[in-house]
Amino acid sequence: MRSRIASVSTAPDDSDASARPASKGERTRQRIIDTALEMFAERGYDKTTMRAIAAEAGVSVGNAYYYFKSKEHLIQGFYEQATMRHAELTPTMLEGKETLAERIEAALLAWLDIAGPYHAFAVQFFRNAADPASPLSPFSEDSGESRDRDIALYREVLEGSKTKVPKDMADILPEMLWLHQMVVVLHWVYDASPGQEKSRELARRTAPLAARVVALSRLKILRPLVKQGEELVRDFLITRRPGHYGPAPAEE
Repeated sequence: MRSRIASVSTAPDDSDASARPASKGERTRQRIIDTALEMFAERGYDKTTMRAIAAEAGVSVGNAYYYFKSKEHLIQGFYEQATMRHAELTPTMLEGKETLAERIEAALLAWLDIAGPYHAFAVQFFRNAADPASPLSPFSEDSGESRDRDIALYREVLEGSKTKVPKDMADILPEMLWLHQMVVVLHWVYDASPGQEKSRELARRTAPLAARVVALSRLKILRPLVKQGEELVRDFLITRRPGHYGPAPAEE
């Protein structure tokens, strides 16, 4: 019998029948995702087929494709649930934390806690996600909703801290902090340390650095440099969509 791995489902535990997903379709969709993640961990992403996932989940191949257009879109379901879980878990970890460094660290560690059970197939998954044309890419249009959810979380991280954010960078900084998270995730993918502890240490050590950069951006002596950086981000940040930021605010 296959070992069970943790689910990222946002639904409460199955022991409370009234708290299960509202419909049979939602339960079927969740079962397909959970089955796929277990099989990816055991067989590897590339060696697991949609047909095998459907058979193990107890649904027809056609039914599996009804919920997920491809294996890649099935992973999108996992990514969506992971970001939803991140949005649920992080506020609890932010309670009582007022410094920006503490809040950034809490958000990063929350993501690593959620991703931890899936490290076994992370390298194979990342190889596919690294393709810019793949829907698995965190920068793809398919990932837009999940990406925006995580970026919104970092906006909450900023707004709840004591650090004052420059008004003309308030829209960009959450996305830059999300990119910081992507750097930590990339390290986590290839982290061979026990329990990926080095990735957690990376999160702890880079969070104060990121917070310091945000704080320094308010200094007048650094404003010309900050302005140049802001323009570069607005013009070249690859997650930007047309009209997402709008024109840069005029100088007062």
